[in-house]
Amino acid sequence: MTIREILKAATARLDAAGVLSGDYDAAVMLAHVMGEDALMLRMNSWKAMPEDKLEEYEAIIARRETREPMQYILSSTGFMGLEFHVEPGVLIPRPDTEILCEEALRRLKPGARVLDIGTGSGALAVSIAKLGKDCQVTAVDVSDAALAIAQGNAERNGAQVRFVKSDCFAALEGETFDMIVSNPPYINREEMAELMPEVLQEPELALFGGEDGLDFYRRISREAGAHLKKGGCLLFEIGWQQKDAVSALLSEHIGEPFALKDYGDNWRVVGAVKEN
Repeated sequence: MTIREILKAATARLDAAGVLSGDYDAAVMLAHVMGEDALMLRMNSWKAMPEDKLEEYEAIIARRETREPMQYILSSTGFMGLEFHVEPGVLIPRPDTEILCEEALRRLKPGARVLDIGTGSGALAVSIAKLGKDCQVTAVDVSDAALAIAQGNAERNGAQVRFVKSDCFAALEGETFDMIVSNPPYINREEMAELMPEVLQEPELALFGGEDGLDFYRRISREAGAHLKKGGCLLFEIGWQQKDAVSALLSEHIGEPFALKDYGDNWRVVGAVKEN
């Protein structure tokens, strides 16, 4: 079979399974198996595929048909131009979170102390440490598995990050930071029941934010003041309907809030600078 025929058949299988990006996933996974660029594969689509590679490809297409996330299948995903290892047990980094990371990098001053709460795969912490201005990054999570994955991603990307097992600020008594960033769990009870099969395979600990999705925003906003230096910034990723509620929390506990939209024109980041 030619590459073109194989891609066509794989796309049809994924489409039938309800995968929304069947053609894209089929091409990316084929490129992974072949160890080549997806564009080059399409340009050489008339070529035959080696039998051993075909068997390997068939196996991962079968996994994707079950709606297992492609990033878990490939054990890898990109974020901010860096490569991150992911596996079940950590949230898969999304392009939307790059809006939060870009704003953090824009506001960073050289040598700043940065805290990432709920680091997961370490995408935010590693990216800020790697791309920031000589900053000192601490990342916390309650999951040992997540911290191990995040540590590996820091080493893989040559980033210096201090990882601490902590429930929010619990293990950071007396420490203060110039910036605190977090992409906390923010899906509410109603939304949890409507998640796509792929998302349901990600850890609930990293998704569910309480009945109204605001539990972690309340806690972090309330506790952040004691750990944020004057003039320091608290930045959250939010769900697209949470701007007003999270802004109100920041206004009460930190300072005047601001908000940013993602590239889909949805509210995605809310932050505030500590005023005193």
